[in-house]
Amino acid sequence: MIRMRATGWSLGSWVLFASSGPLAKGVMDAGWSAGAVAAVRIGVAAVLLMGVVAVVRPGALRFRWGDLWVVGGYGVLGVAGVQGLFFVAVERVPVGVAMVLVGLAPVLVALWVRVVRGVRVAGVVWAGVGAGVVGLGMVAEVWRGGGLDLGGMAAGVGAAVCSAGYFLLGEHGARRFDALGLTAAGLSVGAVVSVAVAAPWGVSGRLLSAPATFGDRQVAVWVVLSVLAVGGTVVPYLAGLYAMRELPVAVAGVLSVVEPLVAAGLTWLLLGQGLGVVQMVGAVIMIVGAAAVQIAVPQDVPAAGQEVSSGRGCG
Repeated sequence: MIRMRATGWSLGSWVLFASSGPLAKGVMDAGWSAGAVAAVRIGVAAVLLMGVVAVVRPGALRFRWGDLWVVGGYGVLGVAGVQGLFFVAVERVPVGVAMVLVGLAPVLVALWVRVVRGVRVAGVVWAGVGAGVVGLGMVAEVWRGGGLDLGGMAAGVGAAVCSAGYFLLGEHGARRFDALGLTAAGLSVGAVVSVAVAAPWGVSGRLLSAPATFGDRQVAVWVVLSVLAVGGTVVPYLAGLYAMRELPVAVAGVLSVVEPLVAAGLTWLLLGQGLGVVQMVGAVIMIVGAAAVQIAVPQDVPAAGQEVSSGRGCG
């Protein structure tokens, strides 16, 4: 029951994260830069959640000096780093290639668990990770991309590293701090970094009321940004932390492969871009990979540093 509940939180988190892609695309088509969208999205989310937490649960914002590295790392890597570097990658390499590079995060998490923590990970877990990456590549159809820019590739790998940091720091923080407090503090740190880099104050005020187009419908940009801040940022970050209190980090990492699948479906619904046969096959492979990891990891939930294997783990 605990595993099912945590899996539901995790999947819900990635579904909401995936919804932000098509919505942000509509805002960018209305004249916004990718950096400005990310900065405003994170900034608004931080202000809203910090205000709520300060009123309803102020004690959640109390951290010891020795814990600030977790909060700072979570905000810089898990919030600003992932989103910022991904946008840099998208600007310089095909979106499909950038998605696959960021999708390497579960592999990095599994390597960290195996090499740094010295945990024996079951062979089925590695097979599930591999299936997730292969399926992700098929969904993105990376072979259709154009020439690859070295800087863009580096940014994509950097985003994957930051995403792995999100899982590892989130797992550590979720078991030590209040999820509301850690999310609010992490978003605040990420907002400061993102705003400093993107300088969104240069965006014209008229772009807030400009229409974002989704199929035959138009929605004011400020409405879309509000949805992005709450439904695409605050809620999924909170759900992800709640999940990582009860899920092994290797499992949480592999479950993230559902994000591009959901994003592809929403992109088809909102923007009219559908999946091909190869992409649908890749989606099935991704789901099978995630399911394999779920089956292979034991039902008791280990804390950071404990073994993550089926009891028949291999090196």
